[in-house]
Amino acid sequence: MWQYGNDKPDIRFKMQLCNLKFPSHVFPGKENISSLISNAGFGVFDDAETVIAFAVKGCSEYTRKQTDELTEWVKRPQIGMKGLVFIKYNADGTFKSSVDKFYNEEKLKAIASAAHAQPGDLILILAGAEEKTRKAISDLRLYMADKLGLRKPDEFKLLWVLDFPLFEYDEEGNRWVARHHPFTSPKPDHIEIMINNNPLIENAGKYLEHPYANIKANAYDMVLNGNEIGGGSIRIFQRELQEKMFAALGMSSEEALHKFGFLLGAFEYGAPPHGGIAFGFDRLCAILGGSESIRDFIAFPKNNSGRDVMLDAPSSVDNKQLEELQINLALKNK
Repeated sequence: MWQYGNDKPDIRFKMQLCNLKFPSHVFPGKENISSLISNAGFGVFDDAETVIAFAVKGCSEYTRKQTDELTEWVKRPQIGMKGLVFIKYNADGTFKSSVDKFYNEEKLKAIASAAHAQPGDLILILAGAEEKTRKAISDLRLYMADKLGLRKPDEFKLLWVLDFPLFEYDEEGNRWVARHHPFTSPKPDHIEIMINNNPLIENAGKYLEHPYANIKANAYDMVLNGNEIGGGSIRIFQRELQEKMFAALGMSSEEALHKFGFLLGAFEYGAPPHGGIAFGFDRLCAILGGSESIRDFIAFPKNNSGRDVMLDAPSSVDNKQLEELQINLALKNK
């Protein structure tokens, strides 16, 4: 997430992200390099939850018009950022940036070094709320790769994504929610953390310090060229662990028995370890066919209205079917 901005990275090209400022929980135990940008009087960086940069190879000669176009691009409602900071690392080793007023050449050089920039590169920086900024910088990274022709349709880069968090914390609801689904098992060496800790916490603001925040899911995604083409997990098969999961999601013992008593009861009889993976075969075929859209590759193509033009579906339901299902249609005049 912090190298590419998303959990389905396109690794056909580099341009990895550099976190110039990040919350302390992101890289526990690692040094925060925010000293590079802090205390310079630049409120955009000083007040931001996170500041993220990446270097675009060979683009230091971008004109003012081109950098303005990039700024307008990130301001679009689909991206939603307030602006863009750039640093030109010129071929002769000098620097020119949109923040020269706040950062001297020594500071700009240190930022360039942190972003693994070389002479001739253009460094692009976004700042703001963590989740929003991370998504925006990911979109900008892909946009620049498209502009530079780095996302080659005849090149295929596969990877597995592992170590998803088992839980996310819903600050608005003041409770844990399942990142995948409530039947996903933790990593084997994290099971004891769930068994031995109470999911309830007194201060929602400190949820990242709770042991549950560090539990990893025994889940996995397969990614190809920035697209998730498969995903799955190993499931919980122990009653005590499943009850702990329900409790973590705010479900009482009575509610868990009412909704999932059949499952908890089945675990008493020795359910075996089990799991699996589901592939998006139409998505895989589209990528291999050089298309960004699956419309021409799904088995039963539908039009924009959701109608299957081959089967002429959905179709009307006859009265006999309605009677079998005990459905009575009440038509209202408009």
